[in-house]
Amino acid sequence: MSSTQIDRLRELLEPLAGKRGLDLEDVRITPAGRRRVLQVVVDADGGVGLEACAELSRAVSAALDESDAMGGAPYTLEVTSPGAERPLTEPRHYRRSLGRLVRLRLREGGELTARLTGLDETGLDLEVPGEKGRKPTARRVEFADIAAARVELEFSRRPAGDQSLKEA
Repeated sequence: MSSTQIDRLRELLEPLAGKRGLDLEDVRITPAGRRRVLQVVVDADGGVGLEACAELSRAVSAALDESDAMGGAPYTLEVTSPGAERPLTEPRHYRRSLGRLVRLRLREGGELTARLTGLDETGLDLEVPGEKGRKPTARRVEFADIAAARVELEFSRRPAGDQSLKEA
């Protein structure tokens, strides 16, 4: 879809999300047979619940009905939160992932999987798991050294009270 249409949609939808305490993370339009799917991805510090998605969906639907941003062709609207393994691209994404296990692909090459224990405006503080019975070690990685990052799914994640996190 044209970036001009996506830009117009972002302009229309960002205030609607912001008014509800949500960050507009992404807007996508994909073909689905004779229809299109407009996917609006939002997030918030405490996560996004079903009720928040439903409320925003009603507001977005009304705004789209009043505008010509989607043109005349039929479409389906989906308002959703980011997936569990979403890419981390903004400082707020890292902040919302404090305490989680993250996988970083480094610009100099190689990957690092570690627990995010803190962050500031220049980089991340990590706890790298120890191997073969060794204790975990602390490591600092600057944002400039990260090529890509995402949260790793954990099926036996530590309870929130078991970790001390620092945030700048």
